[in-house]
Amino acid sequence: MGNHSASSLHLSILEKSPLFSGLPQPMLEEMLSVFHHKTYGKGLTISTEMLRTHFFIVLDGRIEVTRSNPNTGRSITLFLLGPGDGFDIITLLDGQPHNIEPTAMNDLQLLSAPIYTVRHWISAYPEFNQRFLPYLGSLLRSMETLTVDLALYDTASRLARLILRHTDTRRHFEQPLSPLPVGLIADLKHEALARMLGSVRQVVNKHLQTLRKEAIVHYSNDSLLVKDLRALKHQAGLALHRLENKHDLS
Repeated sequence: MGNHSASSLHLSILEKSPLFSGLPQPMLEEMLSVFHHKTYGKGLTISTEMLRTHFFIVLDGRIEVTRSNPNTGRSITLFLLGPGDGFDIITLLDGQPHNIEPTAMNDLQLLSAPIYTVRHWISAYPEFNQRFLPYLGSLLRSMETLTVDLALYDTASRLARLILRHTDTRRHFEQPLSPLPVGLIADLKHEALARMLGSVRQVVNKHLQTLRKEAIVHYSNDSLLVKDLRALKHQAGLALHRLENKHDLS
């Protein structure tokens, strides 16, 4: 791919990112000129030193941000990020080392900019700040949801809530008899799902098997689909009338 084609693709992805969508074209082009393209193979981890000096935007692929207990080897997923997402927000804000492990779940394409430059954009460009703050709010809501799920719900309910958060339930109203795709987590292995739930693979496998036997979900080409949205909502322990879309799951 030529430089011009690559730049056009990168600009297109920035325009769809919650951090950059709606910014004036000249500002986007100026920001893009600062970014550098980076690739990481599946399974590779971005070093904490890189996170202290650079801010990243996901172009293609997924990245799993985890914390681990070195004594037990247990890990929990804090964020699963896809195209348009940025990281590490916490280091961007406070400039301090952050004990996280961002790992490529697929071959990963990233844009990288010096972290001090992105800090400057937050203070110098009100238009960028107006997008940065809601994005920060969405991450805080995500962390709140993780905390609530771990404290208040059993594993079966946490699994249902996780699936619902990644399902576009609006499609149900357009095609009520069609299975619903589960988006970002659809093809994850059970061990990866367990890290997102604060559980272990064997327990997640058991609950997924139950959902499949009850015809609530099924797999097609190794990709998870929701067959019975009402039953899944019931399993999640949520009032049905509040679930008009996935944003009601916070």
